[in-house]
Amino acid sequence: MSQLHKKRKQFIILSLIVPMLLLIAFVVFPAIDLFRMSFTSWDGYSPVKEFNGISNYIALFQNEDLWLSLKNNAVYFFVHLFMIVVELAFAVLLTGKLRAAKFYKTMVFMPYIINGVAISYAFSYFFSPINGAFDAILGTVHLEALIRSWLSDPKIVNFVLAFVSLWRFSGYHIILFMAALQSVPQDILESARVDGANTWQLFRYVQIPAIMLMVDFVLFDNIRGALQVFDIPFVMTAGGPGYASSTFTLYTIKTAFTFSNFGLASTMAVAIMVMIILIYLIQNNLIHGLILKDRRKEA
Repeated sequence: MSQLHKKRKQFIILSLIVPMLLLIAFVVFPAIDLFRMSFTSWDGYSPVKEFNGISNYIALFQNEDLWLSLKNNAVYFFVHLFMIVVELAFAVLLTGKLRAAKFYKTMVFMPYIINGVAISYAFSYFFSPINGAFDAILGTVHLEALIRSWLSDPKIVNFVLAFVSLWRFSGYHIILFMAALQSVPQDILESARVDGANTWQLFRYVQIPAIMLMVDFVLFDNIRGALQVFDIPFVMTAGGPGYASSTFTLYTIKTAFTFSNFGLASTMAVAIMVMIILIYLIQNNLIHGLILKDRRKEA
């Protein structure tokens, strides 16, 4: 038994060492180098990385185009945030006794497994002002008055892109919610039904508290995804017109590879990491506060 215990211990140590080494090599060291680079004016190819103090951080706060890009990110964040309630409702519906549920699950998840660039190109043609399918549909149902320049109107372009993002990622969130709902013990649900709980009470007081960890994860995924969105605006509008649909990540990459300012781009990358962490901490505290408040009411 001691020999078996020793082998188990060695296996566990080896299983931990490999992921830790990969984490250090591909996450920790690059993050440290990124932070160091954010205090330089490196152009990406010069052998010397000239130190410039906090100049990049000052330029970051003074860049109006960057703030506009961050405002565009907020559109993705709030659109996805409001959609989480709908995604959860779909998950509850699909975990119930619904006819052809497997077909609906497949159709819901299908957009997520399609390449993001392919989706972006497809919707670029769909919303095209020249022979675009969406304008043709509006014309067929006699709603020509609603036709707009979907990808070139600064007032609506971000909402159009956010809709494409919703179409792609909502299915992923629905599947996550379904997995969490199916993990709720059936005996607890049956006990609640015996006690007279209706569908809403089951959802509100049994299922929601049981899947709060998944809700927390989906909210974090929303924060991360909204701040790091890149492929959809890059392919569909290239951030245009002007910077009307540019996002924080798109502007960061453009700063590095178009303007050859890797120092400032590194500062932006550090800033986006800090924003993700801060927003998540605030969100996490709010969620735990709501949970504690509900428990106090129940007590």
